[in-house]
Amino acid sequence: MDLVSESSPPPLNSKTPTTTTVNGGGGGGSNSSVVTVSSSSSSSSSPSSSRYENQKRRDWNTFCQYLRNHRPPLALNLCSGAHVLEFLHYLDQFGKTRVHNHNCPFFGLPNPPAPCPCPLRQAWGSLDALIGRLRAAYEENGGRPESNPFGARAVRIYLRDVRDFQAKARGVSYEKKRKRPKPKINNNGAATATAAGAATTTASS
Repeated sequence: MDLVSESSPPPLNSKTPTTTTVNGGGGGGSNSSVVTVSSSSSSSSSPSSSRYENQKRRDWNTFCQYLRNHRPPLALNLCSGAHVLEFLHYLDQFGKTRVHNHNCPFFGLPNPPAPCPCPLRQAWGSLDALIGRLRAAYEENGGRPESNPFGARAVRIYLRDVRDFQAKARGVSYEKKRKRPKPKINNNGAATATAAGAATTTASS
């Protein structure tokens, strides 16, 4: 989920400032959209940094911008799971996934036949991946694992609730299929399936 558009982004540990454009203001309603971000380390990273690292840096810069635009501005060391939830709610305004309300006639239909006025939200998968990247970035930027707000219980419960509701509203199953165990080979070289392997796993609807 690309939350920020940047021009020639620097590596995470570069001291060179970069101008970052954010898609909206902070939690307090500020319209600030441009921020200069500097990193604290002086060593440069490989120019072939992975797509994951680039995305993680953009997400981290976006979250830091959100804290600066917060009213009042919020220091990173004072950030809690509740502030992370505020951030996730803020991101919903940029979502592109239609999530049907209970009273919508298309509730539970994976492919609605017509448009509806239900709100657009961030998809659960995007939020889940985002929190994973921000959790890693928090510790890479000096945060302590035991106080990582992105790993807070409230955040885990929120993501689970979003997953469950979106699965029902959109008619999409997020349950992973269990892998069948490999058949055992007996002394005669014949394959014998175990009782668990013979059972057929049925995906939930």
